[in-house]
Amino acid sequence: MALIRSIIIDDHPLIRLAVRTLLEKDQFTIVAESDDGLEGQKLVELHNPDVLVIDIDIARIDGIEVVKHLRRRDFSGVIVVLSAKNPDYYAPLSASAGANGFVSKDKNLQEVISAINAGINGYSYFPLIKHQVGEGSELSDQQKIAMLSTQEFRVFQLLVDGLQNTEVALKMNLSTKTVATYKCRLMDKLKFKTVKQLYEFGQRNSL
Repeated sequence: MALIRSIIIDDHPLIRLAVRTLLEKDQFTIVAESDDGLEGQKLVELHNPDVLVIDIDIARIDGIEVVKHLRRRDFSGVIVVLSAKNPDYYAPLSASAGANGFVSKDKNLQEVISAINAGINGYSYFPLIKHQVGEGSELSDQQKIAMLSTQEFRVFQLLVDGLQNTEVALKMNLSTKTVATYKCRLMDKLKFKTVKQLYEFGQRNSL
């Protein structure tokens, strides 16, 4: 049986090693690795692998944006997002970006193989999303996050990471005024009055 050509993009060397070892035991060959989103994106375009396993928190371009870019460029391989971030939020984001599956790093890494095989066979592989409250109850954290636009959510992520408005503006190629507007909107939607509340919310939900 032909080996399945794969690329791993993750900023943790031990995770890359673990995934490489797992894949190589199961008829996969690793054609490239990277710890950087922009470099990884170029490697995928160069090698056109059958499978991409990618983290979200990687340098220069995050994994979600890499997935979006590759799908826009008609990359047809199986993409599995492997992340330690909260699956309630990031699994749907991964799916909407074009990934075939999402595996939490908190789970057995063997699930990566299951997710890849599901993608190869035309199926998706995503965790069940927890619904925290019933109708008429106060909004759950998940529901609050779902109210944010894509840009608002990205600003939220960067603020939780400790960046100031000017740094967020530089990273997102926006004006400081635009970032301030997004910040006000998301604070209003989440009903927070201080950045400390925003940070605590992000930490509580592994965002």
